Amino acid sequence: MSLYAISDPHLSLAVDKPMDAFGGNWENHTKRLAENWEAVVSPEDTVIVGGDISWGLTFDEAKPDLDFLHGLPGRKILLKGNHDLWWRGITRLNTLYDDVYFLQNTAVAVEDVVVAGTRGWNVPGSPDWDPHDEKIYVREVQRLEMSLKAAKKLSDAPIVAQLHFPPFNEKNEPTGFTELLAAYGVKTVLYGHVHGQAAQKRLFRGEREGIVYYNVACDYLNCMPKKVR
Repeated sequence: MSLYAISDPHLSLAVDKPMDAFGGNWENHTKRLAENWEAVVSPEDTVIVGGDISWGLTFDEAKPDLDFLHGLPGRKILLKGNHDLWWRGITRLNTLYDDVYFLQNTAVAVEDVVVAGTRGWNVPGSPDWDPHDEKIYVREVQRLEMSLKAAKKLSDAPIVAQLHFPPFNEKNEPTGFTELLAAYGVKTVLYGHVHGQAAQKRLFRGEREGIVYYNVACDYLNCMPKKVR
């Protein structure tokens, strides 16, 4: 039984929002994602989907995209991205499917690890940082700590943390997110959100101060879920 991750599927089965215009890695990406997923993920595996799940603005528009993920093999753990405007009512969401868990301020045990995380946000020092980001940034740091505390209560197992936004800026400077990840002993961190080869090359990937960071954005992975454990 394995743990996989992929972020930013940007599904649009019920709305007219094709991703093809954003580069070759997005051509027929929904079909390719399904084919790749089915090729590597077994029913016993778990896949973390790290946000920007659906372009739907309402739950009804997003429901076909959620059904699509539900129909793929394995257990799924979903986190909210900045484009997931349909994400409302976490209690209701977690009654929809027996194989999909919507993670918000909580954590979930998966085999020999615990998965925690939050959406995240722009961080200080980012090129597009705006003073109005401060309030959301602080709130998301608090939500990450809530999730990490929940993980510690669940188990002493290693924590795998998924954020939608990268937890650092392009200078790889410390942030409230990276400080919390270190304080709670997290060794594996996944992120997405940033698209395009030029922007993705500027993001840190690899090990730093004992934490291994992975970019799992759908286009970066060429629509292939990444095996984490």
